[in-house]
Amino acid sequence: MNSHKIFTEGELESIARALGDTDMGLKGSEIAHTLQKAWVHDISPEMTKWKRIYNALVTQQNETQTGNCVINFIHYALAPTRYVGKRSLFELRREEVNTVLAFRGLQFLPSGKFGIVKKANTLTEAEHRANELRDKLRDRDVHPDVIVYCRAELLQDNYFHAVLEAVKSIDSKLKSRTGLDADGSELYDAAFGGSTPILKINAFHSKSHRSEQRGFMNLLKGLYGTFRNPTAHEARIEWDMAKEDALDLLSIASYAHRRIDNAS
Repeated sequence: MNSHKIFTEGELESIARALGDTDMGLKGSEIAHTLQKAWVHDISPEMTKWKRIYNALVTQQNETQTGNCVINFIHYALAPTRYVGKRSLFELRREEVNTVLAFRGLQFLPSGKFGIVKKANTLTEAEHRANELRDKLRDRDVHPDVIVYCRAELLQDNYFHAVLEAVKSIDSKLKSRTGLDADGSELYDAAFGGSTPILKINAFHSKSHRSEQRGFMNLLKGLYGTFRNPTAHEARIEWDMAKEDALDLLSIASYAHRRIDNAS
């Protein structure tokens, strides 16, 4: 095995926070299993998740004087086979880890292997923007399937790209849940419309229930029509979206994802 240069304290902390995030990080049992697979001693299992990971890695790294333990931990923590049916979570964790690895000229690929990239020297404005947007969305407890679109490459010009992809993801989830082959209003009508809809966001027993179902369907139509249709034939960079507008739109997309997840 090649010997990897030791990681700085800042790099280790960022990796530990990415993989030990309170809401979207590894679970306690997963941390124990991953540390064991990576041959890293779990020295403080009683601590919060990210500190548990950090302490284990920094101790092992100090003992071996290589960064191999960190590379091994990432390899097992992000093994693609662990994320079957959880692609959004995989991409979210991979993106945050890759932000750190970029300073070492490395990236973790979707295949589960490490690749070599041009070494980053400074954080780009897009990365700052992505991190800030993710933090604000987490404060709002936004659905993880939406946060995954707050990536630097989608925010190189403005916030448009992230919101566009998040809105498109609603249709993708609906198609996956229903097996329908349609888009926009046609998809929403087929999924939520009629007296016996394919998906029901509530018990669908009363007039109020049916009104709520119809209102949700119209909300999706409004989001699709207001955001996607007017810009379908325009260059994406031409819509200069403000951060506050992006946050509101992404929050609406989050609401849509939660209701679809919980629909029967």
